[in-house]
Amino acid sequence: MATGCLSVPNQPKFDGLDSFQGKSYLTAEWPKEGVDFTGLKVGVIGTGSSGIQSIPEIAKQADQVYVFQRRPTYTVPAHNLPLDPEQVAVIKANYDTFRKENSLKTFGTRVPPPEPSAITISEEEREAAYEAARVRGGLGFGATFADLIQNEDANESAAQFIRNKIQAIVDDPETAKLLTPDYTAFCRRLCVDTDYFATFNRENVELVDISQAPIEKITSKGIVTNDKEHEVDALVFALGFDAITGALTRVDIRGREGLPLMEKWVDGPKAYLGLLTEGFPNLFMITGPGSPSVLSNMIPAIEQHVEWIANAIDHLRTNQLTTIEATSQAENSWARLVTLLAHKTLFRSCGSYYNGENVPGKPKVFMPFLGYPDYVQKCNDVVENGYKGFSLS
Repeated sequence: MATGCLSVPNQPKFDGLDSFQGKSYLTAEWPKEGVDFTGLKVGVIGTGSSGIQSIPEIAKQADQVYVFQRRPTYTVPAHNLPLDPEQVAVIKANYDTFRKENSLKTFGTRVPPPEPSAITISEEEREAAYEAARVRGGLGFGATFADLIQNEDANESAAQFIRNKIQAIVDDPETAKLLTPDYTAFCRRLCVDTDYFATFNRENVELVDISQAPIEKITSKGIVTNDKEHEVDALVFALGFDAITGALTRVDIRGREGLPLMEKWVDGPKAYLGLLTEGFPNLFMITGPGSPSVLSNMIPAIEQHVEWIANAIDHLRTNQLTTIEATSQAENSWARLVTLLAHKTLFRSCGSYYNGENVPGKPKVFMPFLGYPDYVQKCNDVVENGYKGFSLS
């Protein structure tokens, strides 16, 4: 199953949606030919990664943009720029070195080594480190210090740094307040943006807080919140994904005795190493639940799984075997380990797509394995110990 961790978008489910007379778009299913919002009033629902990246671009075209926000998001600058050809040549010439370095990093990503702690140095040193990470841009900001996801005080220092930037960028104090997160940083996906907060200084952009007054319905003309109708010509839904398991459970996969995979995972997904699940022999999952998946650099994570699966199939053929299946004991032990690792961090402090919180009715189970190098080593150890935890026949 190479179906992807973020490949099933959450579909809009609002009363009255079918009555809307304008055009509507889902960020995850954007028209290939693009969209021209010139002269239109646009409503954008959702301020996660997709919303944060699309809102500034929509605002450059539209006459008016209403941004409907349920929860503010921590985001740092992406600083995406055209690459100099010489820089590209240097990077390509060093791919092998970069890959080896990535394999030793917590998230499998080439970022500067983190400082040990955010709370054992002076405030001036800490602020300088955050500023340097912000200037570099990208998700590496979350790895500025090694204890940002373990220590509440360290985490709060990073959170406050981002909050201060929001306050400094956004002109209107009330809008800045609404855009400022008050929860633990990094327990939900850190986002990257290009001029997201500055976009709210534009006269044609209005933030609509739906945390206290949720969207009541969609009418033929727009969106109703708190008995007020916001008339729009187009709707953009940036609603995120049914992450990690969404694509797997949408396929009618049946295991031994006809057991559906969705039924097997009714209380939450279990997959030994994130690769195979008991009762479903030879069903290999690439970056499945219980592997680093979305909390790692996806390209090396996918490649590591592909290589492990290929080697396992080769092992079966060489030894004239036809079946490999996770044992119930190994699967349950692995699920407990994934949960234990998460509970040792601040990921436990809020709901996110990491634990299915963004999909109504989805079991609330933390799905990614934390620690890319440790995970790879465990996978290698399993093989060296004769595929311990698997039944081969």
